[in-house]
Amino acid sequence: MSPPAVLALPVARHGWAQALAAVLTGLAVMVVVTALGLWAAGAADLPDGAFPRVVAATLVTAVGGSVELAGNAGPLARTEAGVTVLPLSVTLAGALVIGGSFLRPLRHRAVASARELAGWAVRIAVLWLLVLIGLGFAARQTFAVDVGSGTLSDLTDLFDAAPRVGFTTNVPLTVLFGLLWLAGVLLLAVLVARGAPLPGRLLRFQESVRPAAHAMVELLLACVVVGLVTALVTAATRGPAPPTFALILLGLPNLVWPALTIGLGATWNGRVDGPFGLPVPHILDRILRTPDVSELNLGSLTEYDARMWWLAVAAAVLLLGAAFRMAVRSPARIRLWRHAVHLAVALALTVLAICLVCRISAHYGLSLMGIGDLGGGLSGELFLRPRLWQAVGLGALWGLVAGFLGGLLARPVRRRGEVGGSGR
Repeated sequence: MSPPAVLALPVARHGWAQALAAVLTGLAVMVVVTALGLWAAGAADLPDGAFPRVVAATLVTAVGGSVELAGNAGPLARTEAGVTVLPLSVTLAGALVIGGSFLRPLRHRAVASARELAGWAVRIAVLWLLVLIGLGFAARQTFAVDVGSGTLSDLTDLFDAAPRVGFTTNVPLTVLFGLLWLAGVLLLAVLVARGAPLPGRLLRFQESVRPAAHAMVELLLACVVVGLVTALVTAATRGPAPPTFALILLGLPNLVWPALTIGLGATWNGRVDGPFGLPVPHILDRILRTPDVSELNLGSLTEYDARMWWLAVAAAVLLLGAAFRMAVRSPARIRLWRHAVHLAVALALTVLAICLVCRISAHYGLSLMGIGDLGGGLSGELFLRPRLWQAVGLGALWGLVAGFLGGLLARPVRRRGEVGGSGR
């Protein structure tokens, strides 16, 4: 009697070589997107060969790292500056590539142990740590400011105080937040991907979590696609093209994701003062460039352009599409009220994430011989922040309605599980 056959289970190939390929591929994509975006923005003309280090600094900020700005002119003048903004186009590109590379060796499997998933993630994290340290030390630059000729030039020569500005990176904070960013990307990849294996203990959660999480990622990507088409049409018909391409490659999600929340009824507060320029539609700059803090919502936008009401229409259509996709991927036995609850929670968390990552804050101040703001247009402030809990509450409300309607629309096309009952 022959011995029983042993079923050969597929073994995932995710050693150090695969981890290195995943990290290098993600880094390469982020470098290309960043370099092209900064080149379109004119950063290639920075003095002292600063362009590669500015690319490194942008990569640091894209993964949540800390870049500090500083400048001085010896005893003559000092500057204080700070910028808090994530170049979300770069962030999104890196997250998609690294998340996909993390899942690739695990495809075609239903179950994976927590130890196996953790081991694969640790390999990527160790190599990503080295990348973060390298970027942190590379993102340092100081370069001279051309003051031209005349009195100011004479003063700098007299005091031997040629003005210089620059930036540096807080390496420990960059490493900490960069690793947290990576952990979030890998966790989200496992939550979203339908084909990703889970530990056996977590399989019971995939019916309620994965369809909703996947629908929210599709919603965010759909917003980016719509914004991309709109930006390309604008560049082709109105121009100039370089600033538009800089916006696409560096900060398109920074514009379209808050626009989604505004379409849902949320309000953002902001102000632009001083020499700051915004690579955004002119209407936003007009609303925000006021003496006081301005409100950015459907009401204020439509005062300048009635067509802005289409933001609400677009948000409703995209959200209903996401709700339908979520319901189609869910088992047929899921009732309508559960669809509504699942989407309400998912959309509230998505709006919360948008509000946290799309905040913008920048300030610049100049003092001359100890005297503060000279009022000569050399100081300024820029900020944009949401009314957080209003936005999250509106997201939950919209999610309830859209989840219910999406469940209704998905009834005729159900393919999984038993046929639903009354849906109550």
